[in-house]
Amino acid sequence: MSTHHHPLKQPVYDPQTSFIYDDGLWAIIDQSANPSIEQVRAVLEKARQCQGLTLEETAVLLQNTHPELDEELFAVAREIKDTIYGNRIVLFAPLYVSNHCANSCSYCGFNADNHQLKRKTLNTDELRREVEILQDMGHKRILAVYGEHPRNSVKAIVDSINTMYDVKHGDGGEIRRINVNCAPMSVEDFRVLKSAAIGTYQCFQETYHKATYEKVHLKGKKKGFNYRLYAMHRAMEAGIDDVGIGVLFGLYDHRFELLAMLAHVQELEQNCGVGPHTISFPRIEPAHGSELSERPPYEVNDDCFKRIVAITRLAVPYTGLIMSTRESAAMRKELLELGVSQISAGSSTAPGGYQQAQEQQYDIEQFSLGDHRPMDEIIYELVTDSHSVPSFCTGCYRKGRTGDHFIGLAKQQFIGKFCQPNALITFREYLNDYASERTREAGNALIERELSRMSPARARNVRTCLAKTDGGERDIYL
Repeated sequence: MSTHHHPLKQPVYDPQTSFIYDDGLWAIIDQSANPSIEQVRAVLEKARQCQGLTLEETAVLLQNTHPELDEELFAVAREIKDTIYGNRIVLFAPLYVSNHCANSCSYCGFNADNHQLKRKTLNTDELRREVEILQDMGHKRILAVYGEHPRNSVKAIVDSINTMYDVKHGDGGEIRRINVNCAPMSVEDFRVLKSAAIGTYQCFQETYHKATYEKVHLKGKKKGFNYRLYAMHRAMEAGIDDVGIGVLFGLYDHRFELLAMLAHVQELEQNCGVGPHTISFPRIEPAHGSELSERPPYEVNDDCFKRIVAITRLAVPYTGLIMSTRESAAMRKELLELGVSQISAGSSTAPGGYQQAQEQQYDIEQFSLGDHRPMDEIIYELVTDSHSVPSFCTGCYRKGRTGDHFIGLAKQQFIGKFCQPNALITFREYLNDYASERTREAGNALIERELSRMSPARARNVRTCLAKTDGGERDIYL
């Protein structure tokens, strides 16, 4: 398969003018209020074609008041997820490199005015130790997280990424893909960041409602709404074609936030040539030193949250949906069925948190976690409860299947050809190198079931790769 890259479109944009039009979005919401059962069903039927939805169609689903249609919505979300992603779930771990931050964001435990927080930026030895612990869990994919602070310059970030990639610990222990969540940069600095062989660049707008944005961001560079809004345009101009966006649900009306985020998706598709690789769904969780986080102004309850995730799966069928360990194990299990394709596992949100967990000492984390289960337990439950295949694959990124190239292939439903085999091969690596006995047994039984569903030729090909893996070869991917 050719790994030819279509050149990224050079974005055309005016950084002084927001592309989020509040009045226009509210007009769509008002016009779609109280939709009939027929209107809702017509949108669900269209969504089945896996072609996505308009903002108007999304607003109809967001304002459905017929509870009996929720199950129909969830059924379509499951169907789309199964068609495009199959039963794979990609696993990763966040690694907080620094909680030094010069911003005062009133919902965040890392905010500059939280003087209770012990500030820490990991040095090289501490960083290596965190990576070793994650490798011992079996992780191959890290999300490196940095506060916005002069000590987290692009050079410091690139140095830390190089350190993480350099760590080779134990048998087959290595990190193969590092995604980055850090403050927006200039095009020049994004070019430097790209040189570190990063995967996805992730940055959340937090809220797309400008008046709310200005109210919750009290000081620091993050106060600039438009500078953050155009971060992905600058990243793509610098050649980073896998980007991840998200909203912090709870700061403003969820209907506005979801439509605005989808308007951001459309803007990137039209002006940069490709939409986001991933969308994340953090909900505000209690954070030390943040009164707002204890009482979110627009709290999103569990039922509403499930609808948000399912509707997003219908609206952008080919975009990866990420769920963090903010959510409880029970909620994450439900959301996996409704469209989530990536989850964090065994997470810590404090710099040095993995080593502290081993030593039973805990610093203040960025926010409260909902799922405290160890990695092996999460994997066992994925395999036995939802019959999902945990995937540690990083093959697409290294084969050049990124950006619009990945989306183009996804639209041809290539997942079965590459992603499912690669998921099984990397899962076998995990089972051989890191799993407990019960997880290994359940995992190998799942691999056999998956092989029995493949064509004989593909199954033979995958069995050859599994035999090489069992023989000690590592990092095999198609």
